[in-house]
Amino acid sequence: MYKILISQGRIKRRVAVIARQISKDYKGKKLVLVGVLKGSFVFLSDLIRSLSIPVEIDFINVSSYGAGTVPSGVVRIKKDIDLPVKSKHVLIVEDIVDFGYTMDHLLKFFSRKKPKSVKICTLLDKPSRRRVEVPIAYCGFKVPDRFLVGYGLDYNQDFRYFPDIRSIGK
Repeated sequence: MYKILISQGRIKRRVAVIARQISKDYKGKKLVLVGVLKGSFVFLSDLIRSLSIPVEIDFINVSSYGAGTVPSGVVRIKKDIDLPVKSKHVLIVEDIVDFGYTMDHLLKFFSRKKPKSVKICTLLDKPSRRRVEVPIAYCGFKVPDRFLVGYGLDYNQDFRYFPDIRSIGK
């Protein structure tokens, strides 16, 4: 059973608002958007098409969940970025921040690459599950403690294709 939590229209409107703010904040700066694979690719795609500034794009692939629904707390980099980010601004684009382990790891990881700044942009924030506090610069929606799919989010590699955000279960 799936319940639509955030409609496609609400997502589209919120992404446009976030894009306007990012465009304003980074106007005239060298910005690299780093999508966290696989979940962020839909959000990142819509986000870059709504920006009014030039950006560079790269992807990083990390593992913290495996096939389960609860993160292990151990974050592994499976694929690093290809672009150099030294002296550039880095904006990590994530689908959802819940426990905070992945974002905490990535903030430290990118800081070692000597960028001008590193910030987080997430479509969804689930603060009720946070174990590690991380600063989120741009957030689409705060969501309740439910398992969510759609708009790039998956369960065992399925359900990414939903155009909206849905909760699984009750």
